[in-house]
Amino acid sequence: MGSSVRRLALVGAAVTLTLSAASAADLPPIIQGAPPPVVYDDFASGWYLRGDIGMSNQRVGSLFNALYLTPGVTVTNLAKSFDSAPIFGIGFGYQFNSWLRFDVTGEYRGKASFRGLDVYTPEPASGTGVGVDDYYGSKHEWVALANVYFDLGTWYGLSPFIGAGIGTAYNVISNFRDVNVATAGLAYAEAAGKWNFAWALHAGLAYHVTPGLIVELAYRYLDLGSARSGDLITYNGVSAIVNPMEFRDLTSHDVKVGVRWMIDTPPPPPPPLVTKG
Repeated sequence: MGSSVRRLALVGAAVTLTLSAASAADLPPIIQGAPPPVVYDDFASGWYLRGDIGMSNQRVGSLFNALYLTPGVTVTNLAKSFDSAPIFGIGFGYQFNSWLRFDVTGEYRGKASFRGLDVYTPEPASGTGVGVDDYYGSKHEWVALANVYFDLGTWYGLSPFIGAGIGTAYNVISNFRDVNVATAGLAYAEAAGKWNFAWALHAGLAYHVTPGLIVELAYRYLDLGSARSGDLITYNGVSAIVNPMEFRDLTSHDVKVGVRWMIDTPPPPPPPLVTKG
């Protein structure tokens, strides 16, 4: 009798376990909570490197030489112009947020040829006639600027911007000659450089190729200060006074193409979630 009861108990336990397993198999699977989505933005902040190339369009406000002050002589400037010249620049900066960035740039501005023409008119009492001074020379610069920019929004990857910069320019005048055909006169000057305060205004359009690579097309107004040649020396080696040719109020309208490369590039977006039906 006892053995029969034990057999029945074992059979009952086995049936109970079998029914429990079957019920568990019929239950739906446990759904785990999905991880929060990762948000990726096209905007990238952080440090960046930059490079620029472009062309200059330079102006000089006025010329001056000590001989302009010769008593009894009136000097009239008829021409003063520079040819265009290439620009090569590099820099580094920091993008603070979607609208503010700052960088420091250094650039070499290639030699721009200069042509000028003065006409001097002595008083009749001097006994001499009208003369001309035909000027030839070239100018190049080294420029360093600290710049701040304001990005005005982004539409379809395009971001217009404005900015301003301050810094310094080292302006060099070389190969300067003064030719006076009427009097068979000739003078020349050795190369000379001058440091100046410089400032700039920027405007342009940036295109976001990727979150870490931006291409720019920009305009810049640049004030370079002034420059001067060495002392003018006549063809026979005489220089009676300190008389460099001064180039006052030098400015430039520059067009540049630039590239910005973000050092801390954001990670790419995750691949799309694939589910099976």
